[in-house]
Amino acid sequence: MTNHAVFIWTAYAVAFVALGGLVLATLLARARVRREIAERGLERKR
Repeated sequence: MTNHAVFIWTAYAVAFVALGGLVLATLLARARVRREIAERGLERKR
């Protein structure tokens, strides 16, 4: 593997970790908000 390839794969790994962290943070925040809404009795009727 050339030096250029190492740089590219490292950049892909950093991007993957960053996007994974954003997805995880979003899902955790969504669960927290849904829990708060349910506690307040404001959930939507379906």
